Amino acid sequence: MSLLSSVPAIAPGNAATEIRFAGHPGELVISEVSERTARIQFFPFDLNGRPRQPAKSTVLVPFDATEKLRLKALDGTKTVNVGTVRVNVTADPLTIAFQRNGKQVQRIVLDAASATNAAVHFQTAAPVLGLGEGAQQFDRRGALYPMEPSWGGWNRSVLGSVVPSPFLIGTEGWALFAHRPEGQFDLRGDVGKFVPRQDSDGGAALDIFVVSVEEPAAALAEYIRLTGRPVMPPKWALGYFQSHRTLPGPDEPLQIARTFREKNLPCDALIYLGTGYCTNGWNTGHGSLTFNSNAFAADHVRALHDLNFKVVLHVNRAPRNLFGNSINEASDSPLHIRNYWRRHSALASLGVDGWWPDDGDELPLEARLTRHRCYYEGSLSDEPNVRPWSLHRTGYAGAQRYGGWIWSGDIDSKWETLAAQVSVGLNHGLSLTPFWGTDTGGFYPSRELTGELYIRWFQFSAFCPSFRSHGRTWLLRLPWGWNTGSFGPIEHGPAERTDFTGNITRPPQHPPPGELRNESIEPIARKFLELRYRLLPYNYSVARQAVDHGMPMMRALWLHYPEDPEAVKIGNEYLWGRDLLVAPVTEPGAQSRRIYLPAGAWVDWWTGEKVEGKRWIDRPVDLATLPLYARAGAIIPLDPVRQHTGQHATDPTTLRVHPGADGSFVLYDDDGESLGYRDDSDPRAVWISMRWNDAERRLTLESDQRMKRRPPAARRFTVEIAGHARSLPVEFRGERVSLTLD
Repeated sequence: MSLLSSVPAIAPGNAATEIRFAGHPGELVISEVSERTARIQFFPFDLNGRPRQPAKSTVLVPFDATEKLRLKALDGTKTVNVGTVRVNVTADPLTIAFQRNGKQVQRIVLDAASATNAAVHFQTAAPVLGLGEGAQQFDRRGALYPMEPSWGGWNRSVLGSVVPSPFLIGTEGWALFAHRPEGQFDLRGDVGKFVPRQDSDGGAALDIFVVSVEEPAAALAEYIRLTGRPVMPPKWALGYFQSHRTLPGPDEPLQIARTFREKNLPCDALIYLGTGYCTNGWNTGHGSLTFNSNAFAADHVRALHDLNFKVVLHVNRAPRNLFGNSINEASDSPLHIRNYWRRHSALASLGVDGWWPDDGDELPLEARLTRHRCYYEGSLSDEPNVRPWSLHRTGYAGAQRYGGWIWSGDIDSKWETLAAQVSVGLNHGLSLTPFWGTDTGGFYPSRELTGELYIRWFQFSAFCPSFRSHGRTWLLRLPWGWNTGSFGPIEHGPAERTDFTGNITRPPQHPPPGELRNESIEPIARKFLELRYRLLPYNYSVARQAVDHGMPMMRALWLHYPEDPEAVKIGNEYLWGRDLLVAPVTEPGAQSRRIYLPAGAWVDWWTGEKVEGKRWIDRPVDLATLPLYARAGAIIPLDPVRQHTGQHATDPTTLRVHPGADGSFVLYDDDGESLGYRDDSDPRAVWISMRWNDAERRLTLESDQRMKRRPPAARRFTVEIAGHARSLPVEFRGERVSLTLD
């Protein structure tokens, strides 16, 4: 019996059209998830004519939904309201149109006839963002996206690994999340297409969410409603990380650590690669969790802790079929996360602070998320009140709720690569996790790897969530590495290799004369390390915004300037939080950087000069300058320079006010490591609301409504106007306090 012959026929004389998709009849269900999000589900009939349910998924989190419409056949037009959105359903072809205030938001058309070429069509009249990381950037239109994780696909050397997420945003006011089934996005035509994979029984059970986006932040709010809130990183994760590769011997880890402290170069964490991808790493080979005594010893962990460093270890070759709904489930299988994690527990008990689960591109979708869950829940099983941290090369929508950070993979040390990474990070933040970064300096050295490229990349990374140097010839990724006269271990193997684009690449020759004795690099690295650590109270507050609202730390200009068509299409500069605009320099020998400043006044971070926006400017630069602007009205908290985030600051925090407009900021702080942030009534959390009245030149500080008790001690600040030397002290004790600045 065929599938179609088993379905009850529509009675003769009935003008209703049966609901069909991909050549199969079925049932259409429309539900309200929120005032702005509709869930569209299609269930093909099974052999008994019953709607066939899709396989269970770990991508979504529980949420409330109200069914609005259920159809097996359609006569005319059906109209329902989903929150503030009006939804019209018509047949031939099956079309679902979404309107807000009488204006079309999106129009979804489901192919009915063909099982082999079925697609869900949708409108793409303006730039489309999201879809994870890697592949064509910044506007996603004009390309086909297979949506399969890939280390070497696309232009890997420039764009990095492909880490897909089926969440895309139309800057004209919509978002779409294709939860089930997996499939491709074809954005090459005037109309976008989602092409679902056919399941084993034929047909495809669809589960798609359509979001009406009046304000850009709503897209991120709905993303985390569906896939889960991000988790708060430990404060040390916002510091600088130094990665190590081949170690000449067991003295090297402590020597590098001591050098950071002797040079007063701030650093929080040291990462150690395993043997296999380098010749002498921390462990004995791929997949090993045993120390290699030729490079690293167990007592190194304590010694590094004594120097106030966190220790992060690389591990790879996770089981392809890793599974488990909880670390607390009982299972005898070595593939269950409970038992796989047990292999790590001995190292965790020694004090290892974080993990670098590498590879994983080959893992199925569910196993990718399961691996993230493993390192989050496993770490919590050993340290129940300490925030876990792990760094992954792959993931999927929902990874953010397990605290795994993702980086862009093994990219080449080229100017083209540096330029591309800006938009890669922006799309990642819009559709995967708020926390992302790159291998500072690029992973594979090329002839373009000079001190200039490294320091420009370092400046960019200082304004990425993950600030981490890593790559082959790894001594050149040390802040002082360009003035040692040595590459360190080359780690190239054959004299030449072929990359995934078919190009022959060769190990770098010696840089131009003097490059390995380039004394200008370390002082510039120090400048940006110290700025990163001074910005800790601002960065930590922005990280909290990511946890509460899904807003990434790196923000496309579209997020705050959606009505500005020039700002919407820009992917080579970005906002760091709400108030700082970052324009990385990505061309060799640059003497100026062309920058678009959105509407309003902007204050040059380095000079204090006020510049009116909604226009392009050419900002002169030297090697030590990254163009950086504060929005007029911004209140930026700046701490004294620390050597690590856990170091107690004895001097007050500076509140730098940038005049020219009214402004506000909410400062958030906590103990930096516990899970207390989960509880909105955490008595230890500090929430201070700051408001700047530009006309009155008045700054007001008071407790935000989320602060549940007065701080146990006065919080000391120094208030200054950007570009002016005069400052005023102020103490905050939980009560409202104001001061006027002349």
